[in-house]
Amino acid sequence: MAQLEGKAAVVTGGNSGIGYAIAERFVAEGARVLIVGRRADAVGQAVTALGDAATGIVGDIGEIETHRRVAALVAERFGHADIYVANAGANTITPTAGVSPAEYEAQFAINARGPFFGVQAMLPHLADGGALILVGSIAATKVLENHAVYAASKAAVAALARGWAVEFAPRRIRVNLLSPGPVATPILGKLGIDAVALPAFEAMMAQAIPLGRLGQPEDVAEAALFLASDASRFVTGIDLRVDGGIALT
Repeated sequence: MAQLEGKAAVVTGGNSGIGYAIAERFVAEGARVLIVGRRADAVGQAVTALGDAATGIVGDIGEIETHRRVAALVAERFGHADIYVANAGANTITPTAGVSPAEYEAQFAINARGPFFGVQAMLPHLADGGALILVGSIAATKVLENHAVYAASKAAVAALARGWAVEFAPRRIRVNLLSPGPVATPILGKLGIDAVALPAFEAMMAQAIPLGRLGQPEDVAEAALFLASDASRFVTGIDLRVDGGIALT
């Protein structure tokens, strides 16, 4: 039997990269999935690729109204959600002296405000015994150059996961943090790494990773499946690093 048969899941940022890989894996395991993304074209393409088990909604994770609409759609389509994956994230690599207030606010809006108000809106519609997965980053604990704001926002997410694991335990809702290391996704291009320089960048990163390669979105999706399924039924409050060991270096 599929591991998520009959389950309903929400994946923010589910139209590309890690989020799409998670949504795809969940669908393959029998779940119905609602993906949330900012770009209508990308959300539409992802829903088409995922098939009949997928639904999409367009909205900015940093806006509270988006979460209200997501919760309303979950209630309408599924009745409730069993799994909520707060995956959507944003990162800009800037030395502290050059960070503008707008850049700071944008990262915290998506990386910290988004998960908080997403979970708050979903709580009335999240089944007892459900699973919350917050996607953090190894940057929260490993110092990376010019990542101060991003690291701080992901450290906030880690704190939410720990607090919620205790707060929601009476409802048997498990809350876990999933912390990827370097992963080969389209976000690398958004960070200013052009297609010509990308192979050299990936080779350089691979040398720093004990397992010798960048992660793939599917690597993170497999870990998310573990945290969403009954295989982790006695696991809550952990930080599961999917980083090839780079946090140890």
